[in-house]
Amino acid sequence: MLIVVSSPSGGGKGTLIQRVRRTVPGLSYSVSWTTRQPRPGEVEGRDYHFVSREEFERMRDSGGFLEWALVHGNYYGTAWSEVERAQRAGLDVILEIDVQGAANVRRLASDAVTIFILPPSFEVLRERLTRRGSEALPDLELRLRNARSEVERYREFEYIILNDDVERAAQQLAAVIYAERARRQRQEAIVTRVLATFPPNAQEAF
Repeated sequence: MLIVVSSPSGGGKGTLIQRVRRTVPGLSYSVSWTTRQPRPGEVEGRDYHFVSREEFERMRDSGGFLEWALVHGNYYGTAWSEVERAQRAGLDVILEIDVQGAANVRRLASDAVTIFILPPSFEVLRERLTRRGSEALPDLELRLRNARSEVERYREFEYIILNDDVERAAQQLAAVIYAERARRQRQEAIVTRVLATFPPNAQEAF
């Protein structure tokens, strides 16, 4: 199962994903590739794969990305190799991507689970981004300008989670994942295996 979690910058999607990964088993976090500079405290290979614009474009042109987008002046993308590796291991893959990337995933994987993290207000979003202190003023202004158009695309997502309380929002995100895992079409193999343990007719049960 592909799980797409999107929000405007500063919406809290990364924080919620971190919490859910600690509580929900069977999840694999796909580390995105980007051409932006690392923020203080970010680690190569854990938070992002940081690459040059030239290297990113080589990967893109060779078909190396499930999805990619130009966001706030930088490239971001999800590598096919990471998704396929996790799926071969029987894990559900959670993607932390913007609304453009989410649209690209939906075009390729119509059964992807799409979740939008909604900030409680513009003021809160601006405070979060300002407090983070990881963007220069022009980049901060660009992210805030783009935030409204990103929120306006909420109808493209199946689930909306209001992130006004981190604990509650993380619980809701976990609940969505568990509910999606229980959908009939994702349980066909299990049902078939259980049915195989039953005798073909009722009389044979006695």
